[in-house]
Amino acid sequence: MSVNVDSRVVDPGETAYVEQAWQLKEAIRREHDVLRQRRGFFESAYKRSTVFLFVDRTNRDALIGFAVVRRDGYILFLAVADEYQGEGFGEALVARVAGDFGSVTCHARTTNTDAIEFYQHIGFTVERRIEDYYEDGGDAYYLRLGEEDGITDRLTKLFSGR
Repeated sequence: MSVNVDSRVVDPGETAYVEQAWQLKEAIRREHDVLRQRRGFFESAYKRSTVFLFVDRTNRDALIGFAVVRRDGYILFLAVADEYQGEGFGEALVARVAGDFGSVTCHARTTNTDAIEFYQHIGFTVERRIEDYYEDGGDAYYLRLGEEDGITDRLTKLFSGR
């Protein structure tokens, strides 16, 4: 796939790309039955957080993927469009978070095996299971990016090579 990628940061309080991020999140929800949130919750979290994103400049700044991150390095939302998955964009987003925040944590629905496999592949470990974490009663794993084997350095190098 030929893309001309641009990395951007949306600072807290700004709304740039919020509509595109919502549309991407909803497309993933429809396709994979994950990332179920109310729009108001999503927009509020987006506006209160730092958002790292990639856009495809060859396709009218189409949103490739994004990570919505709290001040403590907790990833509230991480999404990569289906057509760009497997290209390293998710890893690069996590690397950016790790580079800026050091510590990286998140939750993943216990039934979202794709997300869990992705996170574990890049060095996250399951810290604990939380029953009834989600509004619909679904359980979650709390995950933390490990420091063993220099995973943060590896991801940071991957990101800087983009």
